[in-house]
Order: sequence, then C-alpha cells, then structure tokens
Amino acid sequence: MADNTEVVAPTAENGEKQPRSVRVVLLALMIAMLLAMLDNMIVGTAMPTIVGELGGLQHLSWVVTGYTLATAASTPIWGKLGDMYGRKGAFMTSIVLFLIGSALSGMAQDMGQLIGFRAVQGLGAGGLMVGVMAIIGDLIPPRERGKYQGMMAGVMAFAMILGPLVGGTITDHWGWRWSFYINLPLGVVALLAVSAVLHLPKKRKQGKIDYLGAGLLTLGISSIVLVTTWGGTEYAWGSARIMELIGIGVAALVGFVFWQTKAVAPIVPLHIFRNRNFTLMSVIGFITGFVMFGAVLFLPLYQQSVQGASATNSGLLLLPMLGAMLAVSMVAGRVTTNSGRYKIFPLVGSVLMIVGLFLLAQMDTETTRLTSGLYMAVLGAGMGCLMQITMLVAQNSVEMKDMGVASSSTTLFRTLGSSFGVAIMGALFNHRVQNVMAEQAGAIGSKVTERSAQLDAASLAKLPAVARQAYQHAVSSGTHSAFLLGSIVAVVALVGAVFVKEVPLKGAGTKPAPDAADVPSKEAVSEAV
Repeated sequence: MADNTEVVAPTAENGEKQPRSVRVVLLALMIAMLLAMLDNMIVGTAMPTIVGELGGLQHLSWVVTGYTLATAASTPIWGKLGDMYGRKGAFMTSIVLFLIGSALSGMAQDMGQLIGFRAVQGLGAGGLMVGVMAIIGDLIPPRERGKYQGMMAGVMAFAMILGPLVGGTITDHWGWRWSFYINLPLGVVALLAVSAVLHLPKKRKQGKIDYLGAGLLTLGISSIVLVTTWGGTEYAWGSARIMELIGIGVAALVGFVFWQTKAVAPIVPLHIFRNRNFTLMSVIGFITGFVMFGAVLFLPLYQQSVQGASATNSGLLLLPMLGAMLAVSMVAGRVTTNSGRYKIFPLVGSVLMIVGLFLLAQMDTETTRLTSGLYMAVLGAGMGCLMQITMLVAQNSVEMKDMGVASSSTTLFRTLGSSFGVAIMGALFNHRVQNVMAEQAGAIGSKVTERSAQLDAASLAKLPAVARQAYQHAVSSGTHSAFLLGSIVAVVALVGAVFVKEVPLKGAGTKPAPDAADVPSKEAVSEAV
C-alpha cells in the first residue's frame, strides 16, 4: 500500500479522479505563480508615485533591475536545492522569502532600502516559478500534465492584463505601499495550503552544495542581465563598462561549465543537455521569451503612440494576443493529454510565431486596431503552442532526481531570452525612432528623442503637430524593425522543432522512457513481482 503521507497523483495510470488534496495543492501553486508574475506588473504602475515620495529618480531602474537580477541568479539554485533537500521545503522557503521582501519593500523609507528589499523579494521569486513547475512535475504524470497548461497560461494572461489596472487602482486608493502588501494575504494562503496538504519526500539525495558553481553561475547571469539592461540606455553598447561586463560574464560562464564537469554535486548537471529534446526545448524556450517580452513591450507603445489608445488600461491592449495564447494553450494541453503526441505543437507554434511577427512588422500609421488585433492573435496562438509544451517535454526528458534543475534551467533560458529580446529589439527600435525623427522633424525631432525614444502620452500631447506626426511614423518604423528581427530569430525555434524526437509521455498506460524516473511506480512494482 502507498504511504498515506504522500500525495499520489498519477490519475491516468490508475484511472482514478484527482485526489482533493492534489487539487488544493494545484490551487496554491497557481496563487504562488500569480504572485511571481503579477508583482512587476503592479509595481511598474506605481513607480511614478514611489519616486515622487522617496525621490532617487536616478536609481529608479534599479528597483526593477535588482529584482530581475536576484530572480534570474537564484532560479537554478532553487531548482538544485529542491532536488537535494526536497521540493516542499525549498518551495515554502521561497514563499516566505518573497513575503519578507514584500513586507520590507512596503516599509521602505528611501530608494536604497527599496532596491535592497526588492532584491530580497526577487530571491524568493526565483524559487516560486521553479517550485510550481517542479512540484507539478512530481505530482502529475507528463501525459496528464498537458491539462494544466491552460491554468498556467490563464494565470499569465490574468497577470499581464489586470496587473497594470490593479496596480493603478491600489496606488490611487490605498497608496503605493499596498502594491507590495497585497502579496501578503495571497502568499499566506498559498503557504498554509502547501504546508497542510502537500506531502513529498523530505530529501531526495545527499550531497554538498556546490558553492563555487553557484557563485560562478550567479556572477555570469548577473553580468548578462546587466549588459542587456544597461546596453544602449545607461551605457553605449561599445562602452568600457559594457565590454567589462561581457568579459566578466563570459569568463564566469566558461569557468562554471568547466567546474560542473568536476563538481561532486553540480548546480546544473551537464548530462541533462545530452538529451536532445531537453536541449532543443531550452533553445525554443529562449526564443519564446525573446519574442514574447519584446511584443509585450512594443505593442502597447505602438497602440498608444500611433493608434491613440489609452494607457490607463494598457494590459487590455494585449487581450487579442493573450486571449489567443490562453485558448490555444488549453486546446494543446487537452490534445496532448488525450493523444500523448506533442511534436506538432512546437512545429505549428513556431510557424505561427514567425507569421505573426512578420504580420506585425507590416503595421504602419494607417493600420486599424482590428487588423493589429488579428495579427496579435496569430502571434498569441503560436506562443500558446509553445509556452508550456517546452516545460512539459523538458521535464519528460530527464530523470525524476533532476526534475528541479530541469525546471529551473528551462525557466532560466526563458528569462534570459526575455532579457535579450527586450534589449536587442529595444536597441533596434530606439535607433530607428531616432533616425526617423531626425529625418522628418529635423533638430526638433532629434531633441525630442535625445533622452528616450519611448514617450509617454503626456509628453506626446505636448509636441507640436509636425513632431507628433513624425513620432508616429518613427514608432511605426521602429516596431517594423523590431518585429522583423523577431520573425528572423523565431526561425531558430522552427529549426529546433523539426529535430524534436517524440518520446512517449509517461502516464495514461504508457511505459516511462528509459531515463524517466528513479522511483518505481506502483504498477512497475506489481509487474516486477
């Protein structure tokens, strides 16, 4: 008989309905994911008010950068800790750390304190996403896991659509500090539910923490994120500071890879990359992050600057893309669960992503909202095929003992892809806007975009008519270049999808892949007997 202290969830293998305890845990996991994704959306809306009260405008970018750095750097470490010492303890620790950072951020008295407390919050956030993915990997067989893609995509869409609106409402009525305090009740609910209902093995394997590997990886990731954050904004791409960061990052990552071949308990076991599917899913995840966050940045800017949309409900501007992503993700999950087949989705998703980006690159000052909405829906459908399938296939490609590092590595690649996408597409966008403004509006145009190529609604309204029209053409030209680049980069995802090998998903009567699990199932024990 199964130990009654553990949650047994292989529904497809035993034909039974999901236990109530598993459904409660899944709800708690969705709340934790919402915390991680919603935070930046809410805080971004509150930033002008925060600066007005705390001052320190020159350090404003660090409020976001500090959080992002801590999240990216800690992601692989949380995954390894979960593999070594148990998923539940690592996940609950990350929730507590996130809540402590949230409470401290809400109590910050100056910009320096806020930046430091946001970094603490980011350390916790790094474990939230990884914990959610890895625990789902523990509880739900891959064949059944597809059904939960829609839930995760729904949380993402909810955060992106309602985040700015919720942030504005909270700031206007309760004050900016509640942008952080709002995390506390949600986090406590998730923490209590996980503590009471989730029962997993406390320890998976013995081993010492690879401190040197963790340090090298943290240094390398931090350097990369700073290059993509500062390049073309704080410092010129060819400046000494950027070159130094690139050199440090490359040296640290090369040293990290070398050390992982020697370490007793490596942070990221390199053998997982010998699996072709896992490596391809990491690449496709990187490209998906590159494209998605570039689109999230430039689509609202285009709609506000060129199409005259209101910035108040900026998240709603992305509804065609996010709605299509949610719908297709749910369909893909259901089909994967029913058939066990998944290779079609990376292929179709990559094609739709390329087509959607190419269509968005054709937008100009005459493009209607209906037309741009249709183009966004095509892109969203492509991303809906890719967002969760990449994680599912990556987890299906490794042993259970490596579930945490597989989840964290896939999440990290997507995070790095988003950093590169925002930086590279942003640099191209800014270059085109500044050139077009100089061509069409002369000295006035150059002066307008001297400090920033991205103007808010208030700044745009103050411009002379000639400069405003020139800026609309400049934004159209900039988005054309950015999305055209995105469509070219997305071809890499299509090439990767072609080489994906369709390995049967475990569960629903299928036998596990040879390297799929280090813990035998009840059925496997019965067969052996």
